[in-house]
Amino acid sequence: MRNDWTTLPESVTARIAERVDGAFDVVPASSGNHAEIASTVTGPAGHIFVKAASGEFSVRSLRYELAATRTIDRHPPAVLWQFESDGWLVVGTEHLAGPHPDLSPGSPDLDLFLATLKALQETAAPGESWFTPAARLGFTHPAMDGETLIHSDLNPANLIVTPLGLRIVDWAWATKAAAWVELALLVPWLIGSGHSAEQAEQWLTQLPAWTATDRQVLDDFASRNATKWDAKSRQSSEAWVHDLATWTCEWADHRTVGHQSADQP
Repeated sequence: MRNDWTTLPESVTARIAERVDGAFDVVPASSGNHAEIASTVTGPAGHIFVKAASGEFSVRSLRYELAATRTIDRHPPAVLWQFESDGWLVVGTEHLAGPHPDLSPGSPDLDLFLATLKALQETAAPGESWFTPAARLGFTHPAMDGETLIHSDLNPANLIVTPLGLRIVDWAWATKAAAWVELALLVPWLIGSGHSAEQAEQWLTQLPAWTATDRQVLDDFASRNATKWDAKSRQSSEAWVHDLATWTCEWADHRTVGHQSADQP
């Protein structure tokens, strides 16, 4: 749950001021809710993005983000500094400015996104300090286990187009899993960007992890994910929850209808 900047103790804001070389202005992030504090801080040293957490879950998520940044060199924002004070974990990172990519069919941003995905698909997750597929998604399948570090929430709001390429923010859900899980989680966001379910799947055939995954495994994933988000939508009034429920159900329906047609003599 996102908190107001005034939640931070004075001792914490004083240490932030030291790191930005003096007095600063604060603009809260417009999206995301994993970190209790997430804001652009502007001081004499320039723009810095600051996240801070004190609750058990949000601290754990922020530590995952730090670990992901140490593991992946190029795509996450660089960590500039971090400290712990009065029960708060505070992290200052590179401030990334730029638009979110257009992932609609035919967009040139899709090529940029594809290159980024190919690089991420080859990133191993060192150690065990990550979410498991079951802990991240609430359901699992033996084929979901793997050694790849996946972001697991590659919605367009977490992608930023910069002069140096596509960058990825908000690694709070970093998960150790099979590489194809990242791609399966991406299907609904591609549908939400204007692709049909068939178009989304066809686009993903450019990635080996997708084409190597058994059809029944993808069927099972699509069905369980749709069931989960449909249940969430019945308990939430947030528009994005209902949108995601619609897109996950569209994908699950596509796989069911498509395979019924394929199985007919």
